[in-house]
Amino acid sequence: MKADATSPDLPRGITSGKDYYERSLTVALLRARESTMRRFKRYADAANLTLPQWRVLRALADGEPLDAGTLCQRCVILPPSLTRILRALSERGLLTQVPCADARRHMVSLTPEGKALFDSLVVQSEDSRREIDEAFGPERMQLLLDMLNELREITESLPDNG
Repeated sequence: MKADATSPDLPRGITSGKDYYERSLTVALLRARESTMRRFKRYADAANLTLPQWRVLRALADGEPLDAGTLCQRCVILPPSLTRILRALSERGLLTQVPCADARRHMVSLTPEGKALFDSLVVQSEDSRREIDEAFGPERMQLLLDMLNELREITESLPDNG
């Protein structure tokens, strides 16, 4: 079957074969994510962190205590996974619970050890980030980020058909 052919088994206009995988938005996003994250995973692995744990450290690195809901949203992590991540990072002494006027909110912040680990990871991974930025082009990278954020906003505003 030609790369741009449509399959008689698929609805009209839906491509199949290689073209489907090369031009599929969801597949392209997954491939770009995997290719990009592979360049940073070695730093997380060396620090005995998962990539989601690193995202939590990043979200807290500015020093502002955050609640679990905010962390879930910023880090794109589901609540049950975040609970496990917070427990693991706390057990390692990388974050601590912070008192909050609302007892229902679980606020956390980085410990000095957590901040030091994050700072070390940022320094180690900066060359990889810069290499990607330079290879892709700083202007194109900013455009890509703007477009991805706009795509997210648009898809979030569409009616939920499921």
